[in-house]
Amino acid sequence: QMQLVESGGGLVQAGGSLRLSCAASGRTFSSYAMGWFRRAPGKEREFVAAIERSGDRTSYADSVKGRFTISRDNAKSTVYLQMNRLKPEDTAVYYCAADRTSRGVLVRASDYDYWGQGTQVIVSS
Repeated sequence: QMQLVESGGGLVQAGGSLRLSCAASGRTFSSYAMGWFRRAPGKEREFVAAIERSGDRTSYADSVKGRFTISRDNAKSTVYLQMNRLKPEDTAVYYCAADRTSRGVLVRASDYDYWGQGTQVIVSS
């Protein structure tokens, strides 16, 4: 069983930056593929970014490519999402997710077994 706790959300002006963190419980964090998803008000949950176990490979949604960076520190059991040049349309609850059964970079929510409670990001115009 893995528990995920997100932090780092908040209110920021358009063009600003935030760094989200997701701290994982357990001692086998390096065995999990990790991802970030978001749900905007009135919209479906959508993929944001993902990183495979070692951190060597990543994937991004087109809407965030070039602005967001996912990374992980396996020694700290933490995955990060650095968000730069934020836009009002980035406003959403951001969730991190983990999966141990699959290798590679996972972009579908259905691929993940564990989810955090989410952290709110609000970008004002």
